[in-house]
Amino acid sequence: MLKQILPLFPASYSQFVDLFAGSAVVSVNTLLQAPTHAYDNNECLIELLNFVKQTPTDEIITGVEKTINNFGLSNTAKNGYAAYKSDSAAGLAKVNKTAYMNLREAYNSDHDVLKLYTLIVFGFNNQIRFNRSGGFNNPVGKRDFNSQMAQKLEAFSNRVKHMDIEFVATDFREISPNMYDAFYYVDPPYLVTTAVYNENGGWSEQDEQDLLKMLDSINVAGNKFALSNVLSSKGRDNNLLMEWAKNYNVHYLDANYSNSNYQTSEKGGSVEVLITNFNK
Repeated sequence: MLKQILPLFPASYSQFVDLFAGSAVVSVNTLLQAPTHAYDNNECLIELLNFVKQTPTDEIITGVEKTINNFGLSNTAKNGYAAYKSDSAAGLAKVNKTAYMNLREAYNSDHDVLKLYTLIVFGFNNQIRFNRSGGFNNPVGKRDFNSQMAQKLEAFSNRVKHMDIEFVATDFREISPNMYDAFYYVDPPYLVTTAVYNENGGWSEQDEQDLLKMLDSINVAGNKFALSNVLSSKGRDNNLLMEWAKNYNVHYLDANYSNSNYQTSEKGGSVEVLITNFNK
C-alpha cells in the first residue's frame, strides 16, 4: 500500500504529522526529510517506538535474542525449520504456542518493551492487539525472529535514529490543526471493518465525526491532509465518510491482503481510498 499512497503525498511541506502512527511505517518512509510528529493513543506502542529510537540497534537485537532464549521460543535463523520438525508452509505456531503464552503473560505483568516487540514478531500477522483492559491478547503466529525480521528491525532502528522525529502518546483531538505548513497523514481505525483494532468497539461514529471535523479544520487552516480509509467493506457502507468526501479528492486504491486473515471475496470486498484536500 505504501507504493500507492506515497506518490500521492504533496511535493513539499515543512512538517509531517502522523495522527495514528501505529508501527510508524508511513512516518519512517516519507520521501521528504521534514520534522515528523508521530502520534498514537496506545502508550505501550509509543514507549516501544521511543525505546527503539533511543537504544543502540545491536543492544535491541541482543535483547530480543535473549528474550527468545529465556522463553524457549524458536530460532529458525540459527537452527532452521528442521530443528523444530516443521517447514515454512506449516509454520511454527504449534512449536511456539506454550512459550508464547508464557511470554504474553509475563509482558502483561511487567510491560517490558523487549517482550512486547518479541510478542509482535511471534504473534499472528504481527498484529499489535490489546484488549479493553490493556492486556496484549494477540495469539501466536506462524513465524519467528528470522533473518528477514532482524533486517527490518535493524533498518527501522537505524532510520529513526537519523530522523527528526518524535513519538508522542495522545488522542488525535489534542493535536492542533494549525501547525505551520504541515501535512497531516491520517490512518484511523475504519468504522465499517471488523479488523482487530476495532473489534471491541474501539472506534465509534462519534470518533469518526470528530476526526472529519478536525480534517475540515486542517483544510480551513491552509494545511494539507491525506486520509486513508474504507468506503465500504463486506456490504457495509460508511455513508458518513462518503458524504463528507464529496468535498475533497478521492483516490481509489488496489488493496491486496494476501497475507491477512481478513481477506474478502471480490464480490464483498473492501473499497480502500486515500482522500486528500489538494491536487498533486
